[in-house]
Amino acid sequence: MRPSQLLVAAVAVSSVSAAWADDFGNQFSDVIYGRSEVKNVLYGRQNDDKSTSAAASVTQKNDATSTSGAKESAKATTTNQNDSKSTGKASGSATTRTTKKTQTTFAADLPAGGISMITPAAIAGAQYYKVGDWVTLAWNYTSLSITPSNIDIMATCTANQATYTLAVNQTVGKGAATILWDTKGYQETASVPLLTETYTLMVYDSASSPSAAAKPGYLGLANSFTFGMYIPQEAVAWQDFKCANCNAAGSSFESLTLRALFITSGTTVFSLLYFAFSFGLL
Repeated sequence: MRPSQLLVAAVAVSSVSAAWADDFGNQFSDVIYGRSEVKNVLYGRQNDDKSTSAAASVTQKNDATSTSGAKESAKATTTNQNDSKSTGKASGSATTRTTKKTQTTFAADLPAGGISMITPAAIAGAQYYKVGDWVTLAWNYTSLSITPSNIDIMATCTANQATYTLAVNQTVGKGAATILWDTKGYQETASVPLLTETYTLMVYDSASSPSAAAKPGYLGLANSFTFGMYIPQEAVAWQDFKCANCNAAGSSFESLTLRALFITSGTTVFSLLYFAFSFGLL
């Protein structure tokens, strides 16, 4: 071998040795001073490769898991949306269903239901109640094929075109119906006060209205009973009492009429007496 080739080979070996010493020198020094183990030095490169492969594998697995999780989430979201749509359709169709209630129809010649007053009795005549007292009204139902569940009781006054509520949705029981009306309490809280006027009692089915047409066998509007109400006045001394409809002094026309009657009557009587004495009849 030529000397030049030997020189090149020596330089190459020295470069490799220096690189080896730099790479493993520190690791051997760690082994010598107890900072590392021999197997870590000898198999360090192999473990690094395995660690790199393991890390790559774990990364791929994580990516795959994330991808599958995202797909599952997307599927779950789609499923939930489909379920929500299905539920919405089901609830929508359920709410649109309505149950039609049938009503019994009776013959046209059958009269509509009404009431017959018990208190006051029909033969008692006109009734007048003082505003401030309790008013008791009672009645029986007539010509009813189907009894209503509840009734409304009103009183109307034509003088002020007002409607007064006595009871609403009153339960209909067996036998006669009775209502007690506290006119004093009503008058104290009413927006439209009671007047000294005539009133009409109204009784009708709560499921109907006063303007509804009467049906055979069903309770129609019962408004045949009328009664009067008056507001009492304070007591006044006799000398201070003034009658609004009374007047002791007559008008001038009345006085002239009376004078003519007296003159005519006196003349007639005087003429009769005169002729009677003249003919000797007296």
